[in-house]
Amino acid sequence: MRLWGEACAAAFQFLTRLPVPVKLDYNDALFRRSVVFYPFVGLVLGLITAAAGLLLTSVLPPLPAAALLLGIWVLLTGALHLDGLMDTADGILSHRSRERMLEIMKDSRVGAMGVIAAVLVLLLKWSLLTELLPAAAAGGQGNLWLLLALVPLWSRWYMVVAIARWPYARQAGSGMGGFFRGVGAGHAAGSGLVGLLLSLGVVAAGEAFGGLTLPFWHMVGIIGILLAVTVGAGVLMSVSIHRKLGGLTGDTYGAMNELLEAALLLVLVLIKG
Repeated sequence: MRLWGEACAAAFQFLTRLPVPVKLDYNDALFRRSVVFYPFVGLVLGLITAAAGLLLTSVLPPLPAAALLLGIWVLLTGALHLDGLMDTADGILSHRSRERMLEIMKDSRVGAMGVIAAVLVLLLKWSLLTELLPAAAAGGQGNLWLLLALVPLWSRWYMVVAIARWPYARQAGSGMGGFFRGVGAGHAAGSGLVGLLLSLGVVAAGEAFGGLTLPFWHMVGIIGILLAVTVGAGVLMSVSIHRKLGGLTGDTYGAMNELLEAALLLVLVLIKG
């Protein structure tokens, strides 16, 4: 139990800026165990985000509420995944050799392509939130708030799938993504089971407390859609990046998380409509 508790704490310390005052001895085994808790970390971030959105929409119009909510969303992770998106865009969109792309991605400086990618993704997320927040606030649409909380859960689960399924592009001992060598199908399956149980638990809790405006099984169907979109879009991105780099890196995991969050928000907007 102690080892799994440390793994959970490691997941929060690595993926968020939430205060977890536990001193850990970081090693490969701890990193491997920690990925099982990535969906739980995503759910906590999602619940905080949904709660912040509920509060903001009660006092502000949709546009500034969405902007502030997006800022909170980014701050909760210390822009970790956004940084990965910018580095990935700088490398892959440079259209250089594989070695040069990896070298560019390792550079701490941000180039034009990275800035453009970050601005476009943030603008897309903001525009989607401006559509979701008024709908969620109107008429007690508790189902939308709960589904919004599941977006970070499934995007972080896919990072585990990507780590397990595709090889690491850099040499051994190079880059933070190298800490996750040894993560396999069992870790991805365990993480996926955690994500599914948490998702169903959230919906069940919403129904128990009267927070749903849709039937339970309708909500389960929407969770299935979110999962299908996560897998489909994630695999397409992973295959494309693997062809260019010969594998994935820590930066690409973060980039895919950002893009999957945007894709899942888009799904919620389409469902809302």
